[in-house]
Amino acid sequence: MKKSLNPILSGLIASNLLGVLCLTGSKYLVNKNPEVGGNPGLLIYSNFIIVPILMGVITAYYLRKANLKNYQYFLVAIANTLVAVALSALFIGEGYLCLLIVSPLIIAFVTVGMFIGKKMFGKKDNRLNISFAAVLLFLFLVDGFSEHHFENCVSDTILIKAPPEKVWNYVVAYEPNPVNNEFWLFRIGMPSPVQSTVDGYKVGAGRKCIFSNGYTFDEKMTVYKPNQDLMFDIVRQPRDPEIMGHIDILKGQFLLHDNHDGTTTLTGNSWYRLHVFPAWYYDLWASIIVRQVHIRVMHYIKALSERGPSGNQPR
Repeated sequence: MKKSLNPILSGLIASNLLGVLCLTGSKYLVNKNPEVGGNPGLLIYSNFIIVPILMGVITAYYLRKANLKNYQYFLVAIANTLVAVALSALFIGEGYLCLLIVSPLIIAFVTVGMFIGKKMFGKKDNRLNISFAAVLLFLFLVDGFSEHHFENCVSDTILIKAPPEKVWNYVVAYEPNPVNNEFWLFRIGMPSPVQSTVDGYKVGAGRKCIFSNGYTFDEKMTVYKPNQDLMFDIVRQPRDPEIMGHIDILKGQFLLHDNHDGTTTLTGNSWYRLHVFPAWYYDLWASIIVRQVHIRVMHYIKALSERGPSGNQPR
């Protein structure tokens, strides 16, 4: 293993230099793409699939004579990812939660690239190597000039043992939530919703969703039907490194259904737009996080509605 130290270091350095160059190139392509509109927060799928594969292939080139076992290749892939993540935190300013979320994806495709490279350089077929590199470059360029757009809506429902007029009091605005977080991302530092306030009780009035770290989402109520429907647009979201440029929360809604037995079915809807790809991976995380925000807010509304008389009386 001692002999493979220098090849490993060389592979880590070369692959991450290539990664920096590729990410710089993708930023240039995105900013020049009229379909994207120069969105500086957009991260295309090449950043997380094509580039890590190339990094893995480059690393494998330096390890081609090191005689490493398969599990050692995987360990090097993890080390490569840690270096890439550290560089992202240092030079791009990505938040640690974002880096935690992206790490499994990077590890997976760096590993894929390393084993592809192991096969490629073991056969010593330069024509194959050139063809593979050309295909990846083609995919990289196509992705850089393609339109990237993804929106989704997450919906959750809860049964509350209280009539709609009582639930409505806390749907519009609610007092600070003292309940401890249970979702693991909230527990390790991701901000969670703690309070909602309003400027008035009518369409067009302002509403604020306040999070545990003091960040505030500014909202404007677009539908205000007491005991039935509250809808609001997000007019400003906090400039947090964990979300800024990567996701836009577009609007939210609470629907109340009277079950005519003293209970209410409360439905929460949130619409959002992603600026990170591949969407199949990042939307999995986004939908889970949005759902946990729903659960925290709606369970608190349920607890407030079922506890006794309301101290918050909107018109």
